[in-house]
Amino acid sequence: MLFTTAAFAMIFLPIVLVGYFAIARVSHYLSACWLLLASVFFYGYWMPRFTILLLSSVLVNFLVGRRISASMAAGNRRLGRAFMIAGVVFNLALLGYFKYANFFLDTIQTLLSAHWHAARVLLPIGISFFTFTQIAFLADAYQKGVREYEPAHYGLFVTYFPHLIAGPVLHHSQMMPQFQNASTYRFQFANFSAGLAIFCLGLLKKIVIADGISPYADAIFDGANAGGIPTFGDAWLGSIAYTFQLYFDFSGYSDMAIGLSWMLNIRLPYNFNSPYKSCSISDFWRRWHMTLSAFLRDYLYIELGGNRRGVVRRYFNLAITMVLGGLWHGANWTYVFWGSLHGLYLGINHAFRAAVAPVAKQLETSRLYLFASWLVTFLAVVVAWVFFRAPTFTAAGRVLHAMVSVPPGSGGNSRELLLWNAGLDPLTGLYACSALGALALLAPNSNAVGERLLAWCRSGAAPRGLIFGFALALTAFLIVLNESRDAVSAFIYFNF
Repeated sequence: MLFTTAAFAMIFLPIVLVGYFAIARVSHYLSACWLLLASVFFYGYWMPRFTILLLSSVLVNFLVGRRISASMAAGNRRLGRAFMIAGVVFNLALLGYFKYANFFLDTIQTLLSAHWHAARVLLPIGISFFTFTQIAFLADAYQKGVREYEPAHYGLFVTYFPHLIAGPVLHHSQMMPQFQNASTYRFQFANFSAGLAIFCLGLLKKIVIADGISPYADAIFDGANAGGIPTFGDAWLGSIAYTFQLYFDFSGYSDMAIGLSWMLNIRLPYNFNSPYKSCSISDFWRRWHMTLSAFLRDYLYIELGGNRRGVVRRYFNLAITMVLGGLWHGANWTYVFWGSLHGLYLGINHAFRAAVAPVAKQLETSRLYLFASWLVTFLAVVVAWVFFRAPTFTAAGRVLHAMVSVPPGSGGNSRELLLWNAGLDPLTGLYACSALGALALLAPNSNAVGERLLAWCRSGAAPRGLIFGFALALTAFLIVLNESRDAVSAFIYFNF
């Protein structure tokens, strides 16, 4: 069930909200159970065959987490570590089979030039997110003494529908105090109005911006994959279009998840902080998909040794972390290369910072230096997105080759014009990308907008009513607009 559909916004969500607050008048625990059942239904509506898989994963991790807590409470750290390792292996095995079995089998067949007939493993939607959430729980149970004895609350923590399909990656400590707080179960019109407004903002990002610019990216990358040769201008336009499509698609989902949670008086962690304003690749990863970046840092990079074992080991740890981060995004060698490329970027960034450390403060006061830093970072990100979007290295190579070569007389007369063949006007795409660039660079991010709206809603009844009415009307319009299309597009990160 997509957030952008009438089935969700006009049927599922109202029923869940009314039931949640009505049942809370009788029992907060039963209200949490209602939200758990609604979340399981939400997942099952999309992929009913994998509901048992989700619930089995939740049950196993809950029981393992209890064993870890009991072992640590008894002072048996070795047994607690054994349970933690067993739980992590279970999760990785589950993820490995469903997400990577086809990938590894195809790779082996390619290397051996073999052709085996084997059934394809279907990828359960959201498995990467609910698996990483539970790995973090097991690690926190061992390292930080996190405990959870209430199965309904733990089940809700994992399956909570606003985050279940595409994140953010959650921690036990972020959610459990909220589920145990009585104020979470009382309807608060200020939170509800601001939440609806942020949900509406996410809808706008997805339906109008991301889906609106996606034809330009699809025409170039799909055309290149089919053997077409893009022009210099088309290749850059398609790559930048995808750069903004991906951001507004995924940040739109994150905004909707945050807005839905505010309606329920629950706070999710922010996942984006204007990443295209970054002036270094390190800063980019502090702003892009922030919960995943924090997970990779805390549970992989630091566990590998971080920067505690010398410069060479630090660069190695960075590379391994980013390669695995790339593989997490998808079972394709292009994702592995994308992650490797960002690992290389981070290594170069750290080496450069070390080299200019004596004059760093002076450089950071120079507008020219900051602009150059931003431009290099943005171009590096755009180039890496080519591998992220392209289905194959061949398609990526065609796009990148066109981006760095301007053939004689390249107005597009002798080349295959992929945008023209798709019925798209390059000039319109250029204007659209320019507008989106200005929006991404100059406008306040939705985190700041949301906090201001929330503060305004809490200031009085008139602002609450005004924001609620406007957000409700715009949400209804966007849902109707989306339903009127020939096809409703899923979020990009649903594939990961």
